[in-house]
Amino acid sequence: MQVDKQNCRPWRPTARNTAFSVLAVALLWAGAAHAALYRWVDGNGRVHYSDTPPATYNQSGGAELNKQGQVVRRTQSEAERRAEAERQAEAKRVQEEQQKQAQRDRALTQTYTTEAEIDLARDRALEHHKLAIKSAETRKQAVDANLAELRERVARIEKAERPISPNLRDELAQAEKEHAELKRTIQKNEQAMGTVREKYEADKLRFRELTARP
Repeated sequence: MQVDKQNCRPWRPTARNTAFSVLAVALLWAGAAHAALYRWVDGNGRVHYSDTPPATYNQSGGAELNKQGQVVRRTQSEAERRAEAERQAEAKRVQEEQQKQAQRDRALTQTYTTEAEIDLARDRALEHHKLAIKSAETRKQAVDANLAELRERVARIEKAERPISPNLRDELAQAEKEHAELKRTIQKNEQAMGTVREKYEADKLRFRELTARP
């Protein structure tokens, strides 16, 4: 085995170590004319040559050389394979996102012919949420009135230091639960309306970009 010592720094091709490498390759080939020759770098940055790869060859990576010392096959290190896998995954993600964007763009230009049509579609989508909010608010007014009355009754009973009946407690709890559910329904639909507006505004801006192209 031959070792190229560079003060434990990563190996770089220079006139000196290149000549040494060629000589090392020639000597190894002279001793093993039909064997493969391998070159690899250890953890200290030293370059090694051998007719047999090290046990860590698949982890550290290296190169197989021909009789002229030229690389005929290279084995990536474990770190290089991970980096390559990450690059491929990122490239695939970007490609998939580009394909999805192209599909969205086609759907946008095939669905609408003007920005006004997008506004109409937005208004139709908002109408469902507006109706849900109106219905919940109407019901909430009745529930709030009933809840206020129940709380007043409980307050009078407590002031008189009399026991509150189980039925009254259940009725109060049910009214408070419905009040909370109606409040959540209103908030949920208000948030949904905001999302709808953002979505259609983004569609309109993208439509404007696509139709403005020459």
